[in-house]
Amino acid sequence: MTTHEITLAQAIIAAHPGLALPVAGQELPHFSSAEPAYRAAKVACLGLGFIETDAECLAHAWQAMAERTGQCDPASWPDQSGDFGLQAWPRQDAFAPCPHKLGLYAVLPDAAWVARMARAGVPTVQLRFKSNDPQAVAHEVRAAVEAVQGTDSLLFINDHWQAAIDAGAYGVHLGQEDLDTANLHQIRAAGLRLGLSSHGYAEMCKADRLSPSYIAMGAVFPTTLKRMVTAPQGTGRLHAYARLMRHYPLVAIGGIDSSTLPQVLSSGVGSVAVVRALVAAEQPEAMAASLQAAFIPRLSPAL
Repeated sequence: MTTHEITLAQAIIAAHPGLALPVAGQELPHFSSAEPAYRAAKVACLGLGFIETDAECLAHAWQAMAERTGQCDPASWPDQSGDFGLQAWPRQDAFAPCPHKLGLYAVLPDAAWVARMARAGVPTVQLRFKSNDPQAVAHEVRAAVEAVQGTDSLLFINDHWQAAIDAGAYGVHLGQEDLDTANLHQIRAAGLRLGLSSHGYAEMCKADRLSPSYIAMGAVFPTTLKRMVTAPQGTGRLHAYARLMRHYPLVAIGGIDSSTLPQVLSSGVGSVAVVRALVAAEQPEAMAASLQAAFIPRLSPAL
């Protein structure tokens, strides 16, 4: 690297301490471009603790931003969709839309919990039912769909997309690992909404290519409920993610509770998913009401 590129990389790192995560050990970067802004940004992003795929994605966005603005300002951070090669809106191939602000989003283990939180007025609920028995899955999904009838709750089904279609659920939520096996054409054709998980820039850009109904971003804080391949992202990165994906309904997820909810909402996301904060509460209905109260100043009347 040239002296200029090294100096620029150091300046980028110094200007964005809120995006940094601990770095266990840093290998020599692999460069796919000779452009100086790209090279400096790649080194800086790795130095800030971004994983390789995210650092590569960001470095190309930095180069595009530099070309667009005519300068490479270390104090800036790429947040324009065009710099990441994202498609413009509206899109003909987009999944059915959902409210831009989904509010409190309860992720629940079975249909009984779905019924309980729907009756408590939680606006968005997800059935995350773990079973390899197709009949048990179909039964639980149908029960969850029935449980939200007569309420204002929107129901997403985690993973079990075929059962969700058959039961007439509102939507499906899929992880990145599910994209190679789920039939996205069938989900779209059935009119179901699609939510996709993401854990950084590369996965957000991958999700964007499918034009889902919403994008979930996390894990924001440490969580013991699911083994994560990436470190907790923190609220600094959440703010950056939300600025880039601002055209989507956004759901923050991962280790969020009543004590951290306000700082998560300050990022601009319109929804926060919680699991243990509700199902492990002594009084789940009271906790749901308390969590929802934090959304009221930030939710506009027209969704």
